[in-house]
Amino acid sequence: MELGETLSQCAVRETREETGLDIEITGLLGIYSDPAHVIAYADGEVRQEFVVVYYGRVIGGRLVVSQESISVEFLSLKELESLPVHSTVRLRLQHHAEYCGTPYLG
Repeated sequence: MELGETLSQCAVRETREETGLDIEITGLLGIYSDPAHVIAYADGEVRQEFVVVYYGRVIGGRLVVSQESISVEFLSLKELESLPVHSTVRLRLQHHAEYCGTPYLG
């Protein structure tokens, strides 16, 4: 997130930077935090992850690989089942599949 931008503006910008797609935010799936999900980077930085997951709609751009991504493509939930995906991401995908209109707050 950059100084002077909202969370949703950050999501729009990051999506453009990482995928080449322009989106508009259409809703909120949830806010995810897990004190046990700690990431230690090779440079010594340690972070506890939290994620705000928005729904969005593509309004422009085109899917391209950037300096911040190694591959970009649209996949169905079924296609993702066979891929190595972190358990915290699987939880978000499960919540998306079961979405009932109330954002997850956890």
